[in-house]
Amino acid sequence: MVNRNGKPRSVTLLGATGSIGRSTVDLLLANPDAYDVEVVASGNDAASLAETAKALKAKIAIVSNPKSYEDLKAALAGTGIEAAAGEDAMCEAATRPVDWTLGAIAGAAGLRPTIAAVRRGGQIALANKECLVCAGEAFMRDARDAGAEVLAVDSEHNAITQALMAGKPHEVSKIIITASGGPFRTWTREQIAAAKPENALKHPTWSMGRKITIDSASLMNKGLELIEAHHLFNVGSDQLDVLVHPQSVVHGLVNWSDGSVVVVMAPADMRVPIAHCLGWPDRIETNVVPLDLAKVGSLTFEPVDHDRFPALKLAIAALEEGGGVPTVLNAANEIAVAAFLDHALDFPGIPALVERVIERASTRGLVRTPQSVEDALNLDKEARQIAVDELPKTPVFAA
Repeated sequence: MVNRNGKPRSVTLLGATGSIGRSTVDLLLANPDAYDVEVVASGNDAASLAETAKALKAKIAIVSNPKSYEDLKAALAGTGIEAAAGEDAMCEAATRPVDWTLGAIAGAAGLRPTIAAVRRGGQIALANKECLVCAGEAFMRDARDAGAEVLAVDSEHNAITQALMAGKPHEVSKIIITASGGPFRTWTREQIAAAKPENALKHPTWSMGRKITIDSASLMNKGLELIEAHHLFNVGSDQLDVLVHPQSVVHGLVNWSDGSVVVVMAPADMRVPIAHCLGWPDRIETNVVPLDLAKVGSLTFEPVDHDRFPALKLAIAALEEGGGVPTVLNAANEIAVAAFLDHALDFPGIPALVERVIERASTRGLVRTPQSVEDALNLDKEARQIAVDELPKTPVFAA
């Protein structure tokens, strides 16, 4: 893979040690002559980041937590790889001129570094949901102004990107993203109400971080993906839908005005959509085990049960209302999920808390449309404080 000058494509990894980052590293190591790694960055794991930096022969490694700087510096001693720490250093590194940037720092913490990369231009492989959920309008506007090309890393959005190549935008009838259904797909409402963190963390298909795994269990992640799709593909909420598909083979569908449906299938392996972004507009080879439909045997689909999974219903309502409501939804959900994992909130308490926070924020007149990423971060901070104030004062069940 080369850039326009015939040289290896230059790469920055924002979020190099998470699940998306590790899959990206695997692909880069399999194609060592095709890519030149400029920056690797992560949150706190200095040891893993140092090993990644050395394996990829990166020029600089950055931890967002300044307390991890000395550990990173020591681990990189004698390698010639520069060590740095802090959000400012990460944002500065994101502006270095590279061809391709992975935006995979989870949570609102990923907003500033990713928008810094966007404002520089180039290709941005986006895996951070918050950029579009919290500040979608401002983010996409900045991307257009800078001439940046936003590539979708999420398996669902990447599948939709490929499916949309089959026709023209005005011919699209509906865009459908799929959901595995999570660990509670067949559970009753009563069983879900009694679920503990260890139950919710047992995803049947994907291996992901703790927060997104809980979002998958509540189906909040599908609501966030609908909001992302709205901004990525410039479609209204009436053109978006979710379909439960337990096998996680079909990742996205596009219904066209002539009645045809284009479906994109792939193994449940994040290296597939990452490789599509890493090679874009070409394709690169991977060592992913090919999809064997005969072995899969059958594919099934189910409608979403909004009564058992109210978090998705809340997210759809936030998308329809627009403004700053999705920003508040996301902030409240992050606080609620953390509280659930800390045994301070039961599982039904997650959507209940989110709903209360949206109501409080609306009453206070806070749900204005963020005009910039900075506005979105300020609203995010206010919503988080409301959510913390709304949390139960005592644990709801024992750890």
